[in-house]
Amino acid sequence: MGNYLNKGNDGFASLRNSKFVDKSMLIAEVNSVMMTENRFLCVTRARRFGKSVAVKMLNAYYDKSCDSRDLFQGLAISKDKDFEKHLNRYPVLYLDMTDFVTKYGKDEHLVEYIKRDICEELMSLYEGVAMKPNDDIMDLLVGIVAKTGEKFVCLIDEWDALCREGMEKQMDEYVDLLRRLFKGSMTENVFACSYMTGILPIKRYNTQSALNNFDEYTMLSPAQLAPYFGFTEQEVESLCADESMDLYEMKRWYDGYELGAERAMYNPYAVMRALKRRSYESFWTSTNTFESLKRYITMNFEGLKDDIVHALNDVPVRVNALRFSNDMHKIECKDDVLTLLCHLGYLSYNNDTKCACIPNYEVRQEFETAIDDTSWLEVTSALRQSEHLMECLLSGDADEVADCVAEVHEKNTSILKYNDENSLACVLSLAFYTSRNHYEMIRELPAGRGFADIVLLPYRHVEVPAIVLELKWNKNADAAISQIKRQKYVESLAHYVGNIILVGINYDKHSKSHSCRIERMTKVTP
Repeated sequence: MGNYLNKGNDGFASLRNSKFVDKSMLIAEVNSVMMTENRFLCVTRARRFGKSVAVKMLNAYYDKSCDSRDLFQGLAISKDKDFEKHLNRYPVLYLDMTDFVTKYGKDEHLVEYIKRDICEELMSLYEGVAMKPNDDIMDLLVGIVAKTGEKFVCLIDEWDALCREGMEKQMDEYVDLLRRLFKGSMTENVFACSYMTGILPIKRYNTQSALNNFDEYTMLSPAQLAPYFGFTEQEVESLCADESMDLYEMKRWYDGYELGAERAMYNPYAVMRALKRRSYESFWTSTNTFESLKRYITMNFEGLKDDIVHALNDVPVRVNALRFSNDMHKIECKDDVLTLLCHLGYLSYNNDTKCACIPNYEVRQEFETAIDDTSWLEVTSALRQSEHLMECLLSGDADEVADCVAEVHEKNTSILKYNDENSLACVLSLAFYTSRNHYEMIRELPAGRGFADIVLLPYRHVEVPAIVLELKWNKNADAAISQIKRQKYVESLAHYVGNIILVGINYDKHSKSHSCRIERMTKVTP
């Protein structure tokens, strides 16, 4: 058992001794490409999405230095017809690139140290295998395979650690090392399979992937591997039932990631932390991630601020992800920023619509904190004022509500174009932003004979009235209230037990003024 070769199954054993969600059928996916042209895989996900858990599981399964049969008993893979075929049959080269970065820092000779450390261990474990003066790590591996007749499985965790740490000088040398290992003519004779993880997809050079023989499974294009990274709705439902935790709150806090065909994926780290602590809170504890978010969203690219404000208000933003070079230090336009935020887990990407949105309440808090620490004075002012706006609405002060909306509009005309009811809805969403602490904000809710512009539906266990807002452009607030009643929008709340407030807001484009009318309805019962 070594530091890099045949590390054993202790890591996976620790996971099995904890609460473990069965993702073992990932092994079947990897087994299916073993010894084929498709045996090179790179899985990239945001932090805390189970990448390292998967690597530990794969290592325990393939590593020939241990017997892992008992660890897999009861898991789905143990019932697979090919379970025994590859179980503990390979020498496994397991490299965690963050370990090297931690050990050697940003030393300009880092890649040489990586090669040296691996070669020294290989030579110590394989007696009689030596290196000639001009040999490199690949020559050594070829010699070992020739001597033993055994091909390697290579697992690389956090392949992009050097890139993320800003080691641009070392990056080209590092990519050359990976090319030597996985793209040369000798590769097929050395590796039965190669599996890498990271946050960023493989770096592009002149739009071409540096390792274009790897099949990549990313946050934007997870394909059939989507269910194995992140928790599904069914998995979280089972966990919440076991621990008597509220599935509704778990969904509000940590759901919202769309990964391919999986439309409701949860952040697994956050879910497990919430279960352990028996509380719902933000677990984005890394200062580096917060600083990254603040740095990227405040970059001076045309249209970026508009898109961030729209995302804050639950309006999906269009993302052209094709041009991003997969390098967080080479950002050239707003689409690069938005694409990177998708890879980092700050935005969720829908591959059908090519749009992104903020996935859940936990991530939304990170955006709020980041924006509060920026120079976006008009936005931060609107967010702070929105609490006062909600107090006025709940107290029935229609004139003050109209004045507050007008102030938000005036301060944000440089961000949000203001020329129709949809634009008014965006401003209203920003104006009522802090309502999300107590309400689910639903835009264009199917209701009665049409669609209610904005409905604020209280979260469970929150004692506040539901709110139905109808918006008018160049008409009057009374017409808005009349439409709510005429179109029977309140019917959409038939199963809501509580009081309801009707709000009509109008913008007169000639006088450039807002008006508001507020009415209360008696308690509705199912």
